[in-house]
Amino acid sequence: MVAVAITAHDLMVETRGLTKHYGNGIVAVDRLDMRVRRGEVYGFLGPNGAGKTTTLRMLLGLIRPTAGSATVAGAAPGTPASLMKVGAIVESPAFYPYLSGRDNLRALAIYSGVAASRVDPALQQVELLPRAAHRFSTYSMGMKQRLGIAAALIKDPELLILDEPTNGLDPQGMADVRGLITELGKGERTVLVSSHLLGEVEQMCTRIGVIRKGAFVAEGTIEDLRGAATLTVRAAPAEAAMRVLVAEAGPDSVKVADDGAFSVTVDVARTAEINRKLVQAGVDVTELAAHERSLEDVFIELTGGEAGL
Repeated sequence: MVAVAITAHDLMVETRGLTKHYGNGIVAVDRLDMRVRRGEVYGFLGPNGAGKTTTLRMLLGLIRPTAGSATVAGAAPGTPASLMKVGAIVESPAFYPYLSGRDNLRALAIYSGVAASRVDPALQQVELLPRAAHRFSTYSMGMKQRLGIAAALIKDPELLILDEPTNGLDPQGMADVRGLITELGKGERTVLVSSHLLGEVEQMCTRIGVIRKGAFVAEGTIEDLRGAATLTVRAAPAEAAMRVLVAEAGPDSVKVADDGAFSVTVDVARTAEINRKLVQAGVDVTELAAHERSLEDVFIELTGGEAGL
């Protein structure tokens, strides 16, 4: 496969050595290098307290980094050129409880210099239009979260930044918001979503970055981070099985366990093909099982099993 070069135009977010220290000696973010590509749903994954929210606040210009730099939507964080292309929820969205959902968004549109005509389409996108005239104080937790996402959408942004968008929701609410984010990430819009919930990230995201104690420990697709699958093969005669497995997977990918079983590192999609090759070679296969590392396995390995999941 030929690697495709990623240009500056392809990146909606790029950080270079982004760092945030506080006066009490806490290093909240430590030399972060992150690249979020245009048109993807990027999961920013880490335990609670790992530095996710601090990073997002720096990307939005809400706080200044101690060192390093970032480019967000083609401009410096917090500048008008960047913010006009970005919609965000960082921590819990806040609205006037006595105003309706629609009037809350109208007030925000006026403050942001956005046409009022954008309010109803944003409400439609998050399926709140039927309740748009109801007071915010009557909304369920899931509806409040969806109104927050609608607020982030009124500018029709190229980049959507969502900080723990399913926090505090019941399972149905989590599923609803997860489906909404998946839909919002289709097409040209880029979504950067932080979470400490492995299942959420696995179901929504194209690529993920993992942060631990303020430092980036991995970035890539879920498949890349999981690595290749392992096949456990029990077959006889062993010599003939070894020849077939080495021919199919390469000598460095085949190991023999103490109990005589073969462990083969290979693409799991080739399981049936390898079984067919063994049978065609006159090998009797008594076991052929694929084992893939879960995202949870990868996360525990990368973060040292920190609490906060």
